[in-house]
Amino acid sequence: MLAKATPRKPKKGSEVDRVYRLLKSEILSCRFRPGDFLPEVEVAAQCKTSRTPVREACNRLAEEKWLSKIQNKGYIVSPISVQDIMEMYQYRKLLECFTAERTAQIISPQEIASLKRIIAVENKPNAKLSEIVEANFALHTGIGRLAQNQRVYDQLALTLEYVHRLDILSTRRDPEWVGHGEILAALEAHDVKGAYKAMAKHVDSSRDRMLRVFSR
Repeated sequence: MLAKATPRKPKKGSEVDRVYRLLKSEILSCRFRPGDFLPEVEVAAQCKTSRTPVREACNRLAEEKWLSKIQNKGYIVSPISVQDIMEMYQYRKLLECFTAERTAQIISPQEIASLKRIIAVENKPNAKLSEIVEANFALHTGIGRLAQNQRVYDQLALTLEYVHRLDILSTRRDPEWVGHGEILAALEAHDVKGAYKAMAKHVDSSRDRMLRVFSR
């Protein structure tokens, strides 16, 4: 005889998910900045919930390296170090060179046109940096999705969230930007090796810029 299944408790789970999404949004938008201390009681009040879902949501965020736990006190938004940036960009390069190479093989003219529309803001004379940052995130996730490898995309999406936050923080200090023209040209030409090289160059240039900004 099969044991009776334990009923799930969707309400608790959904509350943890809600708090998780809310806190992650605050981190990604940099309203919670690296180094900020988040007392558990205050976070619970801000999220209009009890401490239990806050604790569970923060534990998930800590597993993803967004937060660090301070025993019996709360959490701190994980500081950004030069080592963090180096490791993140090494991993990003592995993932994005693969997706660029793969996408160059299979991309359609309609998909190229869509990517060009996304990043057209780079060439607008009075474009806001915030618009360029959002377009950058959409372009890279778009290329990743077009590669049609879900496991790679899942890892890339998380990595690009870290990069997106770095982009927001860095453009507040330095308006310099790394464009995407060579990547799009190689994708449009179905130049597999060229797409790999263009993406590698782009990621390396973005890493070097980020290191300059955060080493000051």
